[in-house]
Amino acid sequence: MSNEYITRKASEERPWMKYYPEPLRKIAVPECTVLEYLKMNCPGEDVDAMDFYGSRIPWRVVYDRTDAVARSLRALGFKEGDQIPVFLALVPEFIYILLAAEKIGASLLCRDNTLEENIEAVKKSRARVMIAQDYLPQNEMEKFLSDTSVEKVVLIDSCNSCDRDNMPDYVRKNLESKYPEHPAGGKNTLNWEEFLKEGENYKGEVNAPVDINRPLFRAYTSGSTGPSKQVIHSAHTMISVIAQMNFYAGSNEYRPTWMVTALPPCLVAVVVAMVLMPLASNKLLIMNPYVAVEDVDLELMRCRPNSWPLIPMFIETVMRNGRIPDDYDMSHLTAAGAGSESYNNNQMKRAQAFLEAHNCHIRFTTGYGNSEAGSNVTLPMTPHPMGNGNVGVPTILNVISVFEPGTQNELTYNQMGEICISGPGLMLGYDDPEATARTLQVHADGRKWLHTGDIGYMNEDGVIYVQTRGKSPRYNGGDLATLPMENRLADANIEGIDDEFFVVVPDQEHAGYFLPYLYVVLKEGYTLDSISGKIRECLEDYMQPVEIIQVPERPFFHFKTNRIGLARQLVGDENFKYKNEVVRS
Repeated sequence: MSNEYITRKASEERPWMKYYPEPLRKIAVPECTVLEYLKMNCPGEDVDAMDFYGSRIPWRVVYDRTDAVARSLRALGFKEGDQIPVFLALVPEFIYILLAAEKIGASLLCRDNTLEENIEAVKKSRARVMIAQDYLPQNEMEKFLSDTSVEKVVLIDSCNSCDRDNMPDYVRKNLESKYPEHPAGGKNTLNWEEFLKEGENYKGEVNAPVDINRPLFRAYTSGSTGPSKQVIHSAHTMISVIAQMNFYAGSNEYRPTWMVTALPPCLVAVVVAMVLMPLASNKLLIMNPYVAVEDVDLELMRCRPNSWPLIPMFIETVMRNGRIPDDYDMSHLTAAGAGSESYNNNQMKRAQAFLEAHNCHIRFTTGYGNSEAGSNVTLPMTPHPMGNGNVGVPTILNVISVFEPGTQNELTYNQMGEICISGPGLMLGYDDPEATARTLQVHADGRKWLHTGDIGYMNEDGVIYVQTRGKSPRYNGGDLATLPMENRLADANIEGIDDEFFVVVPDQEHAGYFLPYLYVVLKEGYTLDSISGKIRECLEDYMQPVEIIQVPERPFFHFKTNRIGLARQLVGDENFKYKNEVVRS
């Protein structure tokens, strides 16, 4: 290897640009608000923007409702710089509230963790009013009223924008199961109609001075890989991500449909990449918040979307439920891939084979991103085979490279290190300045870099391969990178294994070191005794699991493999914070 090759830097060469055609290289981020950006790309005010269980909502209604909600927020006392706590499913009202918050210069605060954590977030916001679905339990509302500065709760009927009777029976049944015996109500509440009535009588100024760099959306990380943190984005950071993705899953021959199932808008990836992006690129957004995860296969067949943002939990459900007929034609999907967490070669092969068997001949892909980067930072714009952690190449305006962990020393191609990101979509920061300073660092090149904590490498074509999260050395040698270990097993094609994944936990006897445990889902008729020997044969010594544990199916938490829950069981510590899961959006 020549010295010239060793000193080459991806941040300077940007080899991935060869995969982008000239028109895409001209992408620029407009200096405007989110509402202005949506209007700029609006196909017509009478064109439907959203479908909510059969109720079509045209762009004209979106604009009118946004104006009305902005007036009502002002009437309730919200002003520039305030935080608006919002606990909603992905309903049309969420869009109106987000855009209205931008008009008045406020920001939405969203969280979906434990009640105690949600209360903590609201308390820090100092808000006097919060917004929630009408299935908020009375006792939980009383906790917010007693433990925070909240004095009034706006309750939105879950079917305010649709006809409940138009829902499939299984969706309606799941929605009804969300209602407690005693839902919130009383003198401290306003329903949606009463909320809008407040605005009708408001006579003051509504619009704040435009500032596309002020906080607009505050969302917490899921807590599935460590302490949950508040991530803050502005109109500009969100538009920066959307502008780089607008061409994705588009068509000049028809208007694509884009369905979002079950995922809540308290996640940055959902709001930016799964909601605002399709709205800004002339796609019909099908909002499907109330379907149970176990029934997403039924909604896939009912709605037949062109695009359906997938996570491993969804595609695994579709494949395992066995309700998709052998002759069902899935060619209506024009893009398919898994985000939110690592996807090993075994999972990739099963998903690709499932699509092919149902006349869907697109390439199943994996992407990469995180809340701090505003969602997706890569796209599969490369001919390199998927698998082995391949998440594609950087989106057009991002620079991504690999650095020696814990330093600002950039490595060259095919060297394992920490994946770092520089681009216009990076968060403003956390609500903790010290954590922000550790994560967002200005390097000697003058760029601001996001240090992700994810470990991987980039090849000479600019393709990124994400392998694990954080370094996990094992006592006596070896680094326990979860995805390469899982792929060892996946590529061995051990008969009887349907699924497998590692959980890596601290070594209680050797501080600073870690131990691997292997969880397997076995096909019918197979036992641990019948497969354990073959597993150990294909793993290197340092990869050998302390124990191989059989589970009936892969467990999930916050839509990701529940490694943190399993790790807590293994170490017997309810406060354990898991660090070894790759976070993807």
